[in-house]
Amino acid sequence: MTEFNIVIEQGEDGYLISEVLGIPGCHTQAKTFDELIKRTKEAIELCLEADGEDYPQNKFIGIQKIEV
Repeated sequence: MTEFNIVIEQGEDGYLISEVLGIPGCHTQAKTFDELIKRTKEAIELCLEADGEDYPQNKFIGIQKIEV
């Protein structure tokens, strides 16, 4: 098993959106958190199958919100 970090946001339409850090273009959305996690796992599997690449496992430090 490999661990991936994801960022979860809520869109204007209320859907939850996940983006997989470290896999460019790997993202999905769902109405509920449980469904989002399920779909994110599926998206990761599909991205890994399609790319056939090994992605570096960076050490997760954290997320910071800043205003500009």
